[in-house]
Amino acid sequence: MPARSPWLVLAIVSSALFLIVIDMTVLYTALPTLTRDLGASATEKLWIVNAYSLVVAGLLPGAGALGDRYGHRRMFMIGLVIFGLASLAAGFAPSSATLIAARAGLAVGAAAMMPATLSIIRHTFEDPDQRALAIGIWAAVASGGAALGPVIGGALLEHFHWGAVFLVNLPVVLAALALTVAFVPRGQGHGHHPFDPVGSVQALVGLVGVTLAIKEIARPEPSVQVLTLAALVGLAALVLFFRRLRRSADPMIDLTLFRDPRFAGGVIGAVVSAAALLGVQLAITQRLQLVQGLSPLQAGLFVLPIPLASFVAGPVAGLMLGRVGAGRLLAATLAISGAGILVYWAGVGQPAVELASFAVMGAGIGAAMTAASSAIMLNAPADRAGMAASIEEVSYELGGALGIAMLGSLMAGIYSASFAAAGGWGPEATDSLDGALALAATLPAPQADRLLALADAAFDRATGAVALAAGLILLAAGFWVARIDRAGKAVQQGA
Repeated sequence: MPARSPWLVLAIVSSALFLIVIDMTVLYTALPTLTRDLGASATEKLWIVNAYSLVVAGLLPGAGALGDRYGHRRMFMIGLVIFGLASLAAGFAPSSATLIAARAGLAVGAAAMMPATLSIIRHTFEDPDQRALAIGIWAAVASGGAALGPVIGGALLEHFHWGAVFLVNLPVVLAALALTVAFVPRGQGHGHHPFDPVGSVQALVGLVGVTLAIKEIARPEPSVQVLTLAALVGLAALVLFFRRLRRSADPMIDLTLFRDPRFAGGVIGAVVSAAALLGVQLAITQRLQLVQGLSPLQAGLFVLPIPLASFVAGPVAGLMLGRVGAGRLLAATLAISGAGILVYWAGVGQPAVELASFAVMGAGIGAAMTAASSAIMLNAPADRAGMAASIEEVSYELGGALGIAMLGSLMAGIYSASFAAAGGWGPEATDSLDGALALAATLPAPQADRLLALADAAFDRATGAVALAAGLILLAAGFWVARIDRAGKAVQQGA
């Protein structure tokens, strides 16, 4: 067996992580193109984006438990194979339904890999300072990769069919699989750790149901039946899931971990930072293309300061953790992220201000993810690394799904309400800006210009509302995490 460098192992698992997080956002710039090619409705469009995050979040607790039980290297390799096959299916999907199913398959592979990436890092790096730096690099890949997705998607769409945003995964999957066999240590599973398939299904059903209810609220004409059924099924499934955890002698997720304020603060930071990043970036990239008329590549390049700043801030935050502390650093960086988004909200339409706000936003989110990941992983027992990693990644995935669902629904609701006030343009144009653009193409020039002016103004108002909401949520989360951190230190000093 070749000599193993921990930094080589980090590079291998980071390459897979890069694919996982890019697949959360690579569709942002491809969405208008594939919506047109597949004839996707507004609801199908949201499910094409949301299916990935929802299924990942629902399967992660079980995947983390399986990794602790049977070994994280094995789960990592299984995930790579599934991810590669699903990428192939998504790349040649002939319909919206097929693409949604393929995105769910991608999520299964991602769920198998994600807890393994952090757990392998936790067990590979024995020196605390090196481990903190490695987690910082992991977080930089996670936040920067998610932010870089629109750029990669835009570049591919300049020359290829939209399916290329999935097919590009295949060579990376094959290389990572070969390198994992050669260089990643096998590790040892802990056979006593539980796997609860019933609990995994309950978590998945609960997340899908609650998110469907959130999206239904924002529809121009929400269905009371769909809203009620989705909310009841989702909430009931989540109640059953948490009841199952509390009653189990050896639960799939140990809820006592949340008694540590540092751990709980890390989870809060992970959820909020992912929700803000994905929700705001979805709104911004759609506005750049649909309102400003930028190409997918131009839109991706315009938001490039977000991933660049994240890539720099993540490792720097890892180096600062020992001196500053994860809780204090997390509170500060959440507030910085919120300030960056509020600068964007105040300066929309001024390119220099927008670019500066993206840099601040990216730096804050990248550092916040490092602090959040460290707070979670370093405050859990080593033999529960898979469980802690699954909680950490559920937090990011759930945050991303909620950010897309809640902020996306807010954007859709405000757009529809603003556009409906003009009246007389039909349900398609009121439902989405894509519908308004399609209708405008069939109208005489004067009517089309008036329709597009109304639609653009409504979309601008919607984007501003999303930015304002995300900025205020991040600021509130920063203050909350700061209070939790102070409370935790007071308990430690009194003990």
